[in-house]
Amino acid sequence: MNTFVSAFTFDSLVWDWIIAIYLFLTGMSAGMVLIAIHLKRKVIEGKASANGIIKATAILAPLGIISGLTILIFHLTKPLAFWKILVYFNPTSVMSMGVILFQVYMIILFTWIAVMFKDELATLLQRLFKGRLAFVNPIVDKIARLENAVELLLALLAVMLAAYTGFLLSALKTYPMLNNPVLPVLFIFSSVSSGAAACLLVGIIGFKESFHSKSVQWIHSIERPVVVFELFVLLTFFTGLIFGGGQNEAAAMAAIGGGFWATWFWYGVVGAGMLVPLGLNFFVPTQAQHNKAFVLLVTSLSLIGVLMLRTFILYAGQMTVV
Repeated sequence: MNTFVSAFTFDSLVWDWIIAIYLFLTGMSAGMVLIAIHLKRKVIEGKASANGIIKATAILAPLGIISGLTILIFHLTKPLAFWKILVYFNPTSVMSMGVILFQVYMIILFTWIAVMFKDELATLLQRLFKGRLAFVNPIVDKIARLENAVELLLALLAVMLAAYTGFLLSALKTYPMLNNPVLPVLFIFSSVSSGAAACLLVGIIGFKESFHSKSVQWIHSIERPVVVFELFVLLTFFTGLIFGGGQNEAAAMAAIGGGFWATWFWYGVVGAGMLVPLGLNFFVPTQAQHNKAFVLLVTSLSLIGVLMLRTFILYAGQMTVV
């Protein structure tokens, strides 16, 4: 018990588990958006809004980013003053630049969703407001003409958002493990990994998307490569630290060489979060994979693994100070 408590409370700790959840939710949102945009443009035939994966993204991607920001706001010591950072921008502050990114991302995300579901939106507005908001429909129709540009901009913003959470941590220069240029790349791959898992979990179980649909098959086709690349980036991340010597090596060994966080990393992040889902997808027969229980197991392990990775990076990265 004392070991557990000391692992989550130490003198050099600045950002705690609340920030880990925030990092996880924003990354998942970005990953889902990247996958959904590719599916809509290259994979899905017919109306995209009828696809279960797209429906899952339309709900979870905005919910993830809004929940993450809400958590961040109430975690601040003065949450009622948060509006100031939305109005006053500091180009030299990573946090301030992140707020701008979040604002633009949410605007473009909701615009993209409104264009994709414009028929459903028109029906909903008519039902709720009896035509009093009819002016919204022509606006959405005009924006729909720029749908290609909106999608490309949203994809760019999603990549930036996935990488930003890594840049945010790497700005903590006094922590050698976090001040690492590989961290944003690692967070991009983990965002895609969590996004794929969330798409499958809610798309198949929540919206009953067929196991045989092209969108589900495409996501299955990238699952293993994404996890393999994620493992490779992790290897690069810690290899760079170890060969960096000094405090960099000390930070790496403190994180993965032994103790609570090493157990968390090897058994939780790498084992349960990456190798077990990878093994299940590789060794379990395809027919057996077409089962909701299997999807629930594999996607839950992947999501928990990404959350554990973000928590590990956050806490283990703050244990060693220059």
